[in-house]
Amino acid sequence: MQKLPEILEVPVTHLSCKKGHGVATLPQGRELEVAHTVPGDTVRVEWRKKRYDPQRGRLLEVLIPSPERVTPRCSHVGICGGCCWQQMRYEAQLQEKTKRVCDAFENQFPVDPILPCKDPYGYRNKMEFSFSQNGARTRFLGLMIAQAEPYVFNLTECHLSSSWMPQALNSVRQWWEKSSLQAYHPAKDTGSLRYLTLREAMRTGEKMAVLNVSGHPDFAPSKTDLEGFIEAIRAVAGDAAIFLRIHQTKKGKPTQFFEMHLGGADHILEKMHINHKIFSFKISPISFFQPNTLQAEKLYELALSFLKNVSIVYDLYCGTGTLGMAAASLAQKVVGIELSPEAVLDAQDNLKRNGIDNMTLHQGDVGQVLSRLMAEPNFLRPDAVIIDPP
Repeated sequence: MQKLPEILEVPVTHLSCKKGHGVATLPQGRELEVAHTVPGDTVRVEWRKKRYDPQRGRLLEVLIPSPERVTPRCSHVGICGGCCWQQMRYEAQLQEKTKRVCDAFENQFPVDPILPCKDPYGYRNKMEFSFSQNGARTRFLGLMIAQAEPYVFNLTECHLSSSWMPQALNSVRQWWEKSSLQAYHPAKDTGSLRYLTLREAMRTGEKMAVLNVSGHPDFAPSKTDLEGFIEAIRAVAGDAAIFLRIHQTKKGKPTQFFEMHLGGADHILEKMHINHKIFSFKISPISFFQPNTLQAEKLYELALSFLKNVSIVYDLYCGTGTLGMAAASLAQKVVGIELSPEAVLDAQDNLKRNGIDNMTLHQGDVGQVLSRLMAEPNFLRPDAVIIDPP
């Protein structure tokens, strides 16, 4: 017989390292993680004992709020696994992150203050939402539930992104409810729908939607299904770039991805303002781009401030080349290395778009490409290296 949960009243003392959940100490001395709590809270929680750690508790009530607790904007706080600190004062969040950096370096080096966001809401230029179904075939499209991954809840609002993204999500959910398509089940390799990816260029307003599906031919969406999906996106996002991305997995073989352009442009164009210059960047469906455009501008300006009296700069894991291109105005030569061939193609396009002729790109594994370049007699030894690894 399953044991009934214990109801406890406990103080939250600190935050977990991995997920950032509040942590309380149980009477037995074990630690109990409770999502959506803040150090300084005293809370009533439900605890179901487990043999292994971490022990997890479900928040029932905040009895005494922490001085750092604030009223969150989102109605999903308490269930959503996307935000774990929205109920914590932003300045306290920055202090916690600073502490983690200091701990990582064992307090051996001075740490500069974090550059805060002008607005910690509405900043994300990319969101990825999951399709899911339970045993009763109830459909869910949204983010994962905190401390209950991989279970998904139906998201109706999100304050991390622009308002059109949750609106598009709701429109796609309505389309799904009218279709016969099923969410993909990884263990059974059945169903089709995996993820919905929405992107936006924050400086230009251009939008993109990508429907990620399984590669199982028995569950492939029909032409009618795809037409309905396009209509659902168009109803909210107008002339957005729309893609179908096929995620094909087969036991014993590498995962493969295939893309199909369904409508609109084949990319979106973002602009970044860096050191009083404006750079334009092409973003394809799978290209990596910093998820916070405006904060990335601050980050890049800070990084570039360290490049003084440099001639040769290497940009490792350069992606679409954003940081290397910004550094090109400070150096005689920039060498970018990136594994993703799609990102390198975008980077080459971005070089032409921005009129940069002193940066060269190499596609391949960073370690292997560096070894090859260093073995060449005319190897350009760098004065500085930009490292932004995945």
